[in-house]
Amino acid sequence: MRSAAYLFFALILVNFSSIAQQRPQYTQYIFNNYLLNPALSGMENYTDVKIGYRKQWTGIKDAPQTSFVSANWSLGDEYLWRNALSLPDNGDDPMSRNYMQNYTASPAHHGVGVMAVIDDVGPLSRLDANVTYAYHLQMTGQLNLSLGVAAGLTRIGLDVNALSFEQEYDPAIQNTIVSQVKPDLSMGVWLYGASFFAGASVQQILPQKLKFTNESGYNTGKEVPHIFLTTGYRFFLVEDIAATPSVMIKKVSPTPISIDANIKLAFKDRLWIGGSYRKNDSFSALAGVNVSKLFNLTYSYDFVTSALNNVSSGSHEIVLGIQLNNIYEVLSTQRMW
Repeated sequence: MRSAAYLFFALILVNFSSIAQQRPQYTQYIFNNYLLNPALSGMENYTDVKIGYRKQWTGIKDAPQTSFVSANWSLGDEYLWRNALSLPDNGDDPMSRNYMQNYTASPAHHGVGVMAVIDDVGPLSRLDANVTYAYHLQMTGQLNLSLGVAAGLTRIGLDVNALSFEQEYDPAIQNTIVSQVKPDLSMGVWLYGASFFAGASVQQILPQKLKFTNESGYNTGKEVPHIFLTTGYRFFLVEDIAATPSVMIKKVSPTPISIDANIKLAFKDRLWIGGSYRKNDSFSALAGVNVSKLFNLTYSYDFVTSALNNVSSGSHEIVLGIQLNNIYEVLSTQRMW
């Protein structure tokens, strides 16, 4: 019985550290790239707050559930610049061609932020808490380059009460490590202008070993880096409708490269719809509405295309956006992208 219990722990560990990605997956990352790239800290001229929840693979017991909260803002008083991701002057249409034609890059500045992400998968739980910093360079009259870093702590927990054994007090539990805290470090770069953005980031830079038992032979788990490459371009179909195609490439060794392709159609500054395709995984429908000058709400639903569609009806994700210090008094834009 002792060997069987340890085998179960080993399978959990292998799945956690080698087969699947260790960080949560997001469908709406393109509208909140700050979760993946600290270089976006302080890019807006308002305080950008996001609160989100994701229920993955509905219908599967103990499937991943993710909750997060994030906020980032620029430092200093000179945050009233005009840039492609910021609100325009009072009364201007943030989706107008005229605004984009008169676009100027924001001056060099600093940005900071905080984020906390809770991810639960069966008996495993993970908490990532980070503070972020970025410096934004003015490259040209219409182009900025930002460099960012995120540092914090990761807590990984194992709920032994959620495990079932033939014996109520199996001796294997005595050597179980139910909680471990690791340092965390991420870095990123972000290039952005009026209609173009591109970025790269790496999460979990620091090599960390993971183990759930003190028994020798089962301590081969480790955290692995997560690499993200993102780019997109925005253009107008007509005066009030803009389209933004984008793509993200993700690499988590030793799994295959993951590719996401997205399209967003925005109608002035009131609402938008979109679609996404994740290779060998899912199709997604996305929609968002700018409720007021303070709040916006977005929702996405993933239609599973992998073998999991036999047991799962899909994944849900909802995000509430709050824009503080919205001095331009226009409807929230849910980022220009």
